[in-house]
Parts: sequence; structure tokens; C-alpha cells
Amino acid sequence: MHPTTRQKEILRAVRSRGLCTILELAEQFSVSDETIRRDVKPMVSSGLIEKVHGGIIVPDEEHEAPFQRRMVENQEAKKRIGQALSKIIHDGDSLIFDTGSTTAFAAHALREHSNLLVVTNSVETARALATRNGNRVYIAGGELRADDAAAFGPSAISFVEQFDVKYAVLSLGGIDPVRGLMVDHLAEAEFSRTVMAQAQKTIVVADKSKFNRARLVKIGPLEGIDLLITDAEPDEALSRCLREAEVKVIIAR
Repeated sequence: MHPTTRQKEILRAVRSRGLCTILELAEQFSVSDETIRRDVKPMVSSGLIEKVHGGIIVPDEEHEAPFQRRMVENQEAKKRIGQALSKIIHDGDSLIFDTGSTTAFAAHALREHSNLLVVTNSVETARALATRNGNRVYIAGGELRADDAAAFGPSAISFVEQFDVKYAVLSLGGIDPVRGLMVDHLAEAEFSRTVMAQAQKTIVVADKSKFNRARLVKIGPLEGIDLLITDAEPDEALSRCLREAEVKVIIAR
């Protein structure tokens, strides 16, 4: 296809933001929703962009999806996982959250809890739980990553090392029977390892799309976690490895 000027601008907008809705694009270009849909249709057919629930994205199978795209993927599963976590966490508990779409959903599921002590490097998680029901929320400092407004690096690690909490709540890029717990970025792995060291128990919240999925950077072996909350039974090979690692698995039906 030979993209029109507006189609080129649509592609540029989607690449920049990660996910765009039809309404956002219609407002940006001062045209009707139907006009944007007509522009988008041949772009989807040619593989330039991809339709997902909530909008359009640029396909990228090799790298972790932008945060806003991940927030609309597998929403129902992530909500169920968050609800399952909310039954484990009690009022007054202390937690450290890493950054991720599933941990963001988990944080929102705790909004009715009270007197929580929450440590996080994620603006999304902090915003969900701060100034509510007597909660105390501490957010790590440092440069915020453009994709998800999360802080990483030496200052974030030094910050969380000051805390001793009951639970670490982590989301991952992949859970592999051989390679263990994995993410896409070195800074995320370093932060996750630090978080795990500050907690009495580590809980991983991850939907089934993360099973048997190797990513770029290894956090550590499966033995490093105590509980996995997910939305479906892992296959036999991964289930066996989780049992051998003494990881309890909760399925959020």
C-alpha cells in the first residue's frame, strides 16, 4: 500500500504511544471515527498495525509490549488474579510492588484494604493506593521510564533496601521451567532481586501467557518465590518444576 499522509501520522502516533484508540486519533486529526476506521483498515490488512481490545498497536513479537498495551491485554485474567491476591493480603500488611500491568491490576484490587504499607517504583501502583484508608505509600525515586512511569537504577534499589516487608509482589515477562523467572530488561531484574531480598514471602502474579516463555534477562530460579497466582493450570512440565521448587500455585477462576 502507499500510505496517505494521515496514515503515516497514525503510524507515527501508535509507535510513539504504544496504543491509540480510534477516538483519540479522530480527535487528533479532527476527523470522524469512521474516517479513522477507513484509514486503519488497510493498515491492519497489510500488517503495519494490529487491532486489540481497546485500540490499535504496532505488532512487536520480539520485545515486551508497551505498558498501555499490556494494560488492555488479558484484562479479565489480570483482574481475577488481583482479586485472588486481595484475599491473601490483610489490612495492615506491608508490601513491595514492582512495576508491571498485572501488579497494577493487583494494586487496584487492594483499594478497599486499609492501613497498608506499600513500597513501589511504579507511579501507577502508588496512585492506586495512596491517600486511601490510612495507607502509607512510599515510592522509589530516580528517573522515570517513559513507557510505564517506573523508576529504576541505583537510587531505586537503595531506597527499597531500607524496608523489611511481609510480601513482595512481582509480575514477570516469562516463567520458564529451565531458566526460571525472567524479564526483558536488566534494570527490572536487578530491582526484582532486591525486592525479593526485602520480603518474608514473594508472590508472583502472572497470567498464563507468561508460561514457558523465555525472556532476555534471568531474575533467578523458581525456588526464589513462594506463591504463584495465575489464571490457568500450567502444563505438566512447568507444574512439575513448580512443585519441585515448593511453589504454591493458586488459580484465579
